[in-house]
Amino acid sequence: MVQSNPFNVAAVAATFREAYGTEPLVVRSPGRVNIIGEHTDYNEGFVLPAAIDKAIYVAIGKRDDDTIKLFSREFGQSHTTTLSDVHPTRGWANYILGVVDQLQKRGYKLGGFNLVFDGDVPIGAGLSSSAAVECAATMALSELFGLGVARREITDIAQKAEHTYAGVRVGIMDMFASVFGKKNHVIKLDCRSMEYEYVPLNMEGVRIVLLNTNVNHSLASSEYNTRRQECEQGVAWIKEQHPEVHSLRDATLEMLDQHVAPRSKVVDKRCRYVIEEIQRLQAGCEDLRNGHLEDLGQKMFATHDGLSKQYEVSCKELDFLVDHVRNNPAVLGARMMGGGFGGCTINLVKEEAIEDLIASATKAYKDGMGMDLTAYVAQVEDGTSVISRP
Repeated sequence: MVQSNPFNVAAVAATFREAYGTEPLVVRSPGRVNIIGEHTDYNEGFVLPAAIDKAIYVAIGKRDDDTIKLFSREFGQSHTTTLSDVHPTRGWANYILGVVDQLQKRGYKLGGFNLVFDGDVPIGAGLSSSAAVECAATMALSELFGLGVARREITDIAQKAEHTYAGVRVGIMDMFASVFGKKNHVIKLDCRSMEYEYVPLNMEGVRIVLLNTNVNHSLASSEYNTRRQECEQGVAWIKEQHPEVHSLRDATLEMLDQHVAPRSKVVDKRCRYVIEEIQRLQAGCEDLRNGHLEDLGQKMFATHDGLSKQYEVSCKELDFLVDHVRNNPAVLGARMMGGGFGGCTINLVKEEAIEDLIASATKAYKDGMGMDLTAYVAQVEDGTSVISRP
């Protein structure tokens, strides 16, 4: 099943007009992919995300009181509260209420408002639909009430909202990509300094195809915490002899050979993947600057093998999909994307072969795994922006 129909943005504004009788401000905030650089963020490395043409759309307008009225078109559900009674609740409303809470805590003056949202960022596919909701809501409230919240602060507010109201300790990459995305570019983000640069992504004749395993194994959160601990252990052992090393960003493979491998093969494997992945990302940026998309694609395959065999955060479904496309000349590169144990593979595919590839992968996945596959075709787009004003 291919999800490629264009999203009906006008329907979001129409729902708002029908409910409230006024013209809304409409803001768009996209989902994201990460081309290469997985599990490097909490090791103070680099990531290489890009905003995509799947987005969340927020329609918003002022009220004359301090009431907050929220409506999700996707779920057909409403939530009503007041500015003085904002607190965590269940489900989708938390992503918006968490933003309101952060704005108020930072001293921004809000009034009551009506808000309707919807979009085509698939939930649970690893494309950061929650970050898109948070970033869209933050910019919408900033524009509506003339708060002048800077883009960099939008990312911090959205991240903090996710931490405090959704209860998920996400890194900054998702929000950063959603807000700072630039058409036909990826963002090389330094997760230590938060400095970033745009690297051109020439995708002429090639599209991003996301193949969703439609699985989400429960291992993800516990194993994620374990991987962080294993990386920290490796750094601690290196630090005994090299006090200047503060994270795996500072470490070398030679340091692993001397100080980690003799003590733990498992910790060595985890740390080795991260150091090699940071190196792959740096080299991949050079590939992009030189227009060598095929070379970047080979590094994506290497990343998947590292995530599967060294970092061990893949699963049989993700491995199956990458192996299925590995020797297809129309696929430049592929890997699992995200934290692991489910979600999507990201594939760079020649345009003329996309239909056949999705058909063959869908059949093979059904035959081999007994499950349905969902495919999304995406391209790189600009970040969070105002679509229309009343």
